[in-house]
Amino acid sequence: MATVFNILAIVVMFAVVVVLIRGLINMMRGGSGSTSNKLMQARVLLQFVALVLILLGAYVAGRY
Repeated sequence: MATVFNILAIVVMFAVVVVLIRGLINMMRGGSGSTSNKLMQARVLLQFVALVLILLGAYVAGRY
């Protein structure tokens, strides 16, 4: 079960990197501030989800 949480955490961390890169590209091109804000909010949310998955994986791994 801990492996499932670890795999999900890796997938979400990859999504964080993708959103971060999209935000940087938007900023370099002088894109909309609204888009940058939405990307930043998405990044923060994904980071929170990744952290929760990592902690759940550690908790489940510690129980076995």
